[in-house]
Formats: sequence, structure tokens, C-alpha cells
Amino acid sequence: MSARQATARTGTAKTPAAKPANLERTARCLEALGQPVRLGVYRALVRAGPEGRSVGELQEAIGIPRSTLSFHLRRLIEVGLVIQERHGTTLICRADCATMDATLGFLARECCADRRPPR
Repeated sequence: MSARQATARTGTAKTPAAKPANLERTARCLEALGQPVRLGVYRALVRAGPEGRSVGELQEAIGIPRSTLSFHLRRLIEVGLVIQERHGTTLICRADCATMDATLGFLARECCADRRPPR
């Protein structure tokens, strides 16, 4: 039965189960964001938009030591939530919006997928 047929029959669309790789990737990203300082760093980058922020600006805005910021940025980069580029002697950090959308949209896309129609 196609998704369209399932929708017509039950009133809800059948969505395929999430692939294990998607579950793992999403879990890693959510785990990385589960630390309050790291979430604050990421939030500052999301708010900065596509231009991002230099490490120095980010450190000043958040008010944490450079070594602490470096530690948290490294984890966000490892899971793909942050992109870092060097411009001369300046490191620019940006939130990777595609990864953010995939991570935060993961549960939203699953919302009510297994809901049973009212009888």
C-alpha cells in the first residue's frame, strides 16, 4: 500500500521507519547540544546567521575562556553542527543550517506517524 493509499484509508500518512544511520547522527548532534555551555555557543552562532562569528567575537559574547570555547567548538564541529573557516589569521565559525534542520526536523517529521485514526 502506498503512502497516499494509507492516508486515504486511515487519515494518516505512513512514514518509513528512520534509518539507523539517521538515528545515530541525530543522537550524536542532540547529545552535543545537551551540554548547556555548548548549546549557548551554538545558539550564538545560529543567531549570527550565515556570516558567522570569529572565535574572538564568540568568546567575548559568551564570556568563557578561549580553551573552554575551543573544547566545545571542537565537539560541535565533530558532529557537523558547526563549520569553521580560516580567513588569514581569523577563524570564522558558522552554524551548519542543513545539519541543524536535519537534527531538529527529525522528531518533527516523525510527529504522529503511528497515530491511529479515531474510530
